[in-house]
Amino acid sequence: MTLTIEKIQAMPKVELHLHLDGSVLPQTLLELAAEQGAKLPAASAEELSRYMSAPESCQDLNEYLRTFDFVLPFLQTTSALERVAYELVEQCAADQVAYVEVRFAPQLHRLQGLTVLEIYEAVLRGLARGEQQFGVIARCIGICLRGHSEEQNLEVIEASGHVLHKGLVAVDLAGAEALYPPELYESVFALAQKLSLPITIHAGEAAGADSIATAVNRLGATRIGHGVRLKEDLHILQQVKEQGIPLEFCPISNLQTKAVAAWSLYPIIEYMEQGITVTVNTDNLTVSQTSLSKELYTLQQQCGLTTEGMIQLQRNAAAAIFLEEPAKSRFAARFEEKLEQWIRHLQQDA
Repeated sequence: MTLTIEKIQAMPKVELHLHLDGSVLPQTLLELAAEQGAKLPAASAEELSRYMSAPESCQDLNEYLRTFDFVLPFLQTTSALERVAYELVEQCAADQVAYVEVRFAPQLHRLQGLTVLEIYEAVLRGLARGEQQFGVIARCIGICLRGHSEEQNLEVIEASGHVLHKGLVAVDLAGAEALYPPELYESVFALAQKLSLPITIHAGEAAGADSIATAVNRLGATRIGHGVRLKEDLHILQQVKEQGIPLEFCPISNLQTKAVAAWSLYPIIEYMEQGITVTVNTDNLTVSQTSLSKELYTLQQQCGLTTEGMIQLQRNAAAAIFLEEPAKSRFAARFEEKLEQWIRHLQQDA
C-alpha cells in the first residue's frame, strides 16, 4: 500500500534527532532581528528561508553546517531561546509527533554573557511550555562540539548533570566529524559516564564506520546519530546489531551532506532487513526544509519503504527514547495504543 503524505502525517511519530538552531522559523527570525535592532538581508520570511536552508546538494557536511552561522547571532538571549524551543514543539505537534528530543549546543549561545545553565533553563522552559500547550513530550539533549576546547565541553557536561531528569535526557557530540575524530573527546565523555548521562554521538556520517566503533566502545554511546556508513565495516555492523544500538537516520540531510551519494544507495531497507535498529528523524526542519512525514514519504517514494516498515521505524524510535523509567514505559504503552488506532483507521480506509 502506498500512503499519501496526509495519511503519513496522521501517523503518531517519535523524533529522536532534531537540532534546535536548525529548525527556527523564518518569520520568527524576522521578528527576533526586529526586536534586537539587527538587519537581515531579506524582508520576508519566504526570502529569508533561502539564507536559512542548505542547498539540496551540499559539497559536504561542512557546507551544510555553515547555514547555522546565519541564525545563531539571534539566539543569544533567554527569551529568544525559550521562544524557539516552544515553537519547535508546536511544529512537532503539527506533524503528529508524540515525543521529541531536541538537541542543541549551549556554548554557541553565550555571546551576550549567558551561562550554560541559564541557556539550558531557557530552552527547558520553552520545551515545558510547549509540552503543556501541545501535548508533545519534549526533552532536550546537550551537545558538546568538535573543535571546541576540552574546558568548554566539560562545562557543558557538568551543567548537563545539573539538569538531568529535569528536562535533559542525554548528551551528544556533533560538528565537523571528519576533521575531529571522536577519540579526541574521550575524557569529556568519561565525565558524562561518571555523571550517569546517557550518550548519543554523531558518527558514521562524514566519517567512516570506525567512528561508530570509537563512539560506542570508548565514549559510551548507546545510540548513534546518523550511522549510515556502518556497513563499511562488517565487524562493527555485527556489534551494533548484537547490542541493539539504535541508529538515528536523517535521510534528506544525509543526501544533502553526501553522507550517502544517491537515494538508490541509501541503506535503510538493507539495514532493517539485517535486523539493525534504525530510526528516522529530520535533523533540521528549516535547514533541510523537511518534516518527519516528508522524510517517511520520501523513503516510501525513493527506497520502497513499506507501511509495515514505517510502523516498525516508529516502534524502534519509541523503544530508543532516553526518557527515564517509569515515564518511558508509560509513554511506550500510550504510543502503541495511538499507533494501533492509526493502523485500524488505515485498514478501514483500504
